[in-house]
Amino acid sequence: MRLLNAVSFAFLLLGLAGCGPSTSIEGNKAVDQATTPSAAPSAGAGGGEILVMELKTGKVRIKLRPDLAPKHVERVKMLVGEKFYDGLKFHRVIPGFMAQTGDPQGTGQGGSKYPDLAQEFTLTAFERGTIGAARTADPNSANSQFFICFTHTPHLNGKYTVWGQVIEGMEHVDKLAPGEPPANPDKIMRMYLE
Repeated sequence: MRLLNAVSFAFLLLGLAGCGPSTSIEGNKAVDQATTPSAAPSAGAGGGEILVMELKTGKVRIKLRPDLAPKHVERVKMLVGEKFYDGLKFHRVIPGFMAQTGDPQGTGQGGSKYPDLAQEFTLTAFERGTIGAARTADPNSANSQFFICFTHTPHLNGKYTVWGQVIEGMEHVDKLAPGEPPANPDKIMRMYLE
């Protein structure tokens, strides 16, 4: 899965909410269905599975949303089981917008060894802590990369797959080194299911 580093440029140029030629999200905002920054999804949604992402400053707990994106959640769980995400960099961190990771190359151009996934778009709103699948301009190009929104980002509503929501530890995401790419990128220490 290739990451879109020219997304911001494409957004300004086209005024569109879609991604550019590499895997990423464009602009500075994103939105999908019923998730809100102040209220986490109900514990019953999607079977109650929690993903833990350890950063150098602490743990981030993520409620998986198989009710919204079963194929994406299945892929994430498989990659977590393989320890794919352990040690990967946050290669794109835009304050006021989102933090992106999931590329083993650390450039935004890579993905896992598995085939890309078909989109699973919903009307779920991208809010603070919403996890979305990064992709190229092709809606069916998500693979392993994902982004975490820092704030309400409605221009991405219905254009990116939502597969999770931060329910604890967002303050650790806020501390990630900014940049495209950051001079000294932070890494996922490890990820595991709880």
